[in-house]
Amino acid sequence: MPLTLLVSAVSTVALMVGHADSTRAVTKATAPHPAAAVADSVAKTATAATLDARFPADSIVVEKSAHRLALYQRGKLVRTYFVALGQRPIGDKVSRGDRRTPEGRFLIEARNPGSRYHRALRISYPDSAHRARARALGVSPGGDIMIHGLPARQAWVGPAHRDFDWTEGCIAVTNQEIEEIWSAVPVGTPIHIKP
Repeated sequence: MPLTLLVSAVSTVALMVGHADSTRAVTKATAPHPAAAVADSVAKTATAATLDARFPADSIVVEKSAHRLALYQRGKLVRTYFVALGQRPIGDKVSRGDRRTPEGRFLIEARNPGSRYHRALRISYPDSAHRARARALGVSPGGDIMIHGLPARQAWVGPAHRDFDWTEGCIAVTNQEIEEIWSAVPVGTPIHIKP
């Protein structure tokens, strides 16, 4: 897809999401992964084990600088997914509306099968440290941080959505990817979001 069509497509996703701050899609300065390597972001590394449907995930690690979500099962890396983040991906989330994805250690605290973003796993942000910092600054820490797919009307964009950071602070994957993550990740799964 030519870049101009891609920009238009992903901008359409951002415009139709429905949040005032999500009307700008922010182009990533560098590609998080070789675009020609795979059409989809699900990647198995040479050292990765196979995802086993009989066992839940042990943990999730998100590396914001690499735009990568890693899924661990029985202590072993089983999947990596390339993701889109908040429109301001550098730095920890401080307040509502800052368009940043939070950093720290959290839990998956809820599952929403009816999310308008095609399934959503709620992250336990804000924690006590984020609340205290926001209180000291006199701001709201924000909330509703999720791992989610794409809205039904924009699902056709697929993996191209990752070429831009377009969320309010959530971690976005394709609908196919969230289905796989959803089936492996129960409530209570630890998630570590790194800079």
